[in-house]
Amino acid sequence: MSRSYQDLIVEHRDHIARITINRPKSYNAFTGDTLKELTLAIEEAGTDPSIGVLVLTGAGDKAFCAGGDVSWEKEGGRDRTILEPYNLHMTIARCPKPVIARVNGYAIGAGNHMSYYCDFTIAADSAIFGQNGPRVGSAPADSLVSYLSKVIGHKRAREMWMLCRRYSAQQALEWGLVNAVVPMEQLDSEVEKWCNELLDLSPTCLRVVKASFVKEFEYLFAHGDSARRQIVQPDFWSTEQQEGTTAFKEKRKPDFRKFMR
Repeated sequence: MSRSYQDLIVEHRDHIARITINRPKSYNAFTGDTLKELTLAIEEAGTDPSIGVLVLTGAGDKAFCAGGDVSWEKEGGRDRTILEPYNLHMTIARCPKPVIARVNGYAIGAGNHMSYYCDFTIAADSAIFGQNGPRVGSAPADSLVSYLSKVIGHKRAREMWMLCRRYSAQQALEWGLVNAVVPMEQLDSEVEKWCNELLDLSPTCLRVVKASFVKEFEYLFAHGDSARRQIVQPDFWSTEQQEGTTAFKEKRKPDFRKFMR
């Protein structure tokens, strides 16, 4: 591994690629640059013959990832890099190696769907899960949204996406959103245990099994963000989206009712 990263800490050791979003002051929220780096780091680990499993996490003890950086989105970053979240999630799904999400705190918005696209999710008991899109005027679409129904079922997926509630690690475990919940001080040892269990198995067989799971929902990836492109009007970015991000920064409830027509 020779590539250097601005927003990530990447370590390849003991057949494990540990990829850490290193923006703890912003709760590991990402920008377009972070998304590009994550995609490259996962692709690099996925093609490294010495790597058997990937671990994705966030720096510090407060957040796995809080989604898109609101300042970046307010400046139009999401509009300019509209396909990058889809590229990252497809990269996670199609990575030939198992990917474990080590959720050490808030997994909100894209942090949540980044987690549920991983093959396994191990969470600290203090972790919080949830979506933010309709609350802040952010409009993910297609596979980023619909894949959650494959994980926890349609009714719960719609509740999570359309009401933007927050869920504890224990509730996420009960729903099937995570595989295991442990105290924060045991998180690393639990993740290590899962890594070693995977590393003891046939890497070729694991690749075939993972590819078989992906093949079953490959059609979800076929249309990128077609629903958003068909539904979202050009003025959305300067009206609803701006109201959502401005309200978030001002710590107030957004007034979306004024856009109903």
